[in-house]
Amino acid sequence: MEKSISSLVASPWQRETAQALDRAFHAQQAKASLGMSPISLSLAYADWALHLAASPGRQLLLAQHAAALLGQSMSRQPALGADGQPLPEKDPRFSDAGWSQWPFNALKNSFKSLDAWWSEAAQVGGVSRHHQHMVSFFTRQGLDALSPSNWPATNPEVLKQGHASHGQSWLKGYQRYAKDLHEQHSRRTNADADTLQALDFEVGKDVALTPGKVVFRNHLIELIQYTPTTPTVYPEPLLIVPSCIMKYYILDLSPENSMVRYLVGQGHTVFIMSWRNPDARDRDLGLQDYLQMGVMEAMAAVKSCTAAPRIHAIGYCLGGTFLGIVAALLGRRAALAPANAKAPKRTLQALGDQQELPELASVTLLAAQTDFSEPGELGVFIDDDQLQTLREEMARKGYMSGRQMAGSFQFLNSRDLIWSRNTRRYLLGQDEVGNDMMSWNADTTRLPERMHIEYLTALCLNNALAAGHYRVGGVGVALMDIKAPMLVVGTVRDHVSPWQSVYKLHLLTDTHISFILAAGGHNAGIVSEPGHAHRSYQMDSMEQGHGWTAPNEWQAKAPLHEGSWWEAMSAWLRERSGARVAPPAIDAAQVLCDAPGDYVKVRYAD
Repeated sequence: MEKSISSLVASPWQRETAQALDRAFHAQQAKASLGMSPISLSLAYADWALHLAASPGRQLLLAQHAAALLGQSMSRQPALGADGQPLPEKDPRFSDAGWSQWPFNALKNSFKSLDAWWSEAAQVGGVSRHHQHMVSFFTRQGLDALSPSNWPATNPEVLKQGHASHGQSWLKGYQRYAKDLHEQHSRRTNADADTLQALDFEVGKDVALTPGKVVFRNHLIELIQYTPTTPTVYPEPLLIVPSCIMKYYILDLSPENSMVRYLVGQGHTVFIMSWRNPDARDRDLGLQDYLQMGVMEAMAAVKSCTAAPRIHAIGYCLGGTFLGIVAALLGRRAALAPANAKAPKRTLQALGDQQELPELASVTLLAAQTDFSEPGELGVFIDDDQLQTLREEMARKGYMSGRQMAGSFQFLNSRDLIWSRNTRRYLLGQDEVGNDMMSWNADTTRLPERMHIEYLTALCLNNALAAGHYRVGGVGVALMDIKAPMLVVGTVRDHVSPWQSVYKLHLLTDTHISFILAAGGHNAGIVSEPGHAHRSYQMDSMEQGHGWTAPNEWQAKAPLHEGSWWEAMSAWLRERSGARVAPPAIDAAQVLCDAPGDYVKVRYAD
């Protein structure tokens, strides 16, 4: 009897085989659904469809709405404003004058009516918020693919350009399309073709040109100290923590739009971290490593290089999230300092490693989330099933590839980065004018398996930082412990870190916060140098002990300023800095190489 029962229990070998079979099957499923979990997508649409089927009243309202939109789309009359004049077309896909003429205006109006109806149809009571978000997002992606602007026969601008050029624009677009298809096929079928493409702007030659030296290096980062260009500098050095999902030189592009060069010119001793581009051997690097080996060791190195007891710190995107965590930990240390004798022994041991870290004179967060309850469009990729699919994919490599990362961000803004771009390239035959930011965008980076999963699970899925559950070295981290004054920047059209989500830091701390809402998106809104046309920002401050003001209320009353918010940042930092002194010398004994260093030049074909 015992033998027959034991035969029913799977052996370790059988379990491993079954798991391997599951992983292989899931990999094929994910490949067929462009890396997404088909189960997660199916559950979302099933949740929506079942609730809609059980809501006959909602169905009647949607039918009524569809009839009204149909009647409106059949009308040839343009929408009029209060002055009786046609309203300007806000959608850049339909900005050409040809879209105002029949039959193209009917096609445009029908498409926009369908888009408006689906936006309304996605809102069904009882559907979970995450599933409702997924249905709305993926349906919109499908509709964007069907836009009449994407097809040669239904786009008046394409037809006009083709006739004006005697077909040359069509021929040029077709040739470019055929070439792109050939290159894509070659990469899939020929291992030798999967090689690095040269960047349009070479690092250290065209971009990342601000003079400086690498003064510290460990397995995870290089630290660059920039050469001063002013006779005196502020006594507090400035450390920039860029995101590890991008190369640091987004903040040091061409000389005319380099934030690093600008800050050096304003009299700051600037340091910046350059994250190592990981490989499969780094799969076990975790989020704690990025905090301790990355941010904390960089801060300690800044203090060692300058002997400054206080520093300013700026964090961008995920680098800002890291900086917020470390700032909270330092605030906890400062709060416990007068009462170390009463502090728990374990807490003191964990905080003891930070004694070499400087005090924070200020903390600046650029497009950085600390509360992930409303992550914007990225939320469609974050649930248990999606993370399981990603976990299995990264387990085969040990990292998330730069190509996957770039594809995810393209998908978030597919209207501009995929469909409108393809229309210009293949239908209008227009040449792309490269620039430093486009070149930087092609210089992709990887993320280690463990770090990426911990970030998505702990911070994004479980929102542990905002909830006070996240721990560093065994010590609980609460953003309420940040006592340094904060400058927080959000951007109006941010698909990665929506400004309303960035703004929620006001709920998590009561220190001084100056909030800036800048024009532009996640990258272009941050790289907003003085003199850049069509730039503006809103800015207002709340002092320590502030109450809560909702984002829309803040936006309605915050003063509007024309120009670059960099100038406001410079003034804000100046107010919190000491009297200027002679610039600290860069110790030749600590110099490892010239800026931009070695880590930033590491690239991978995937």
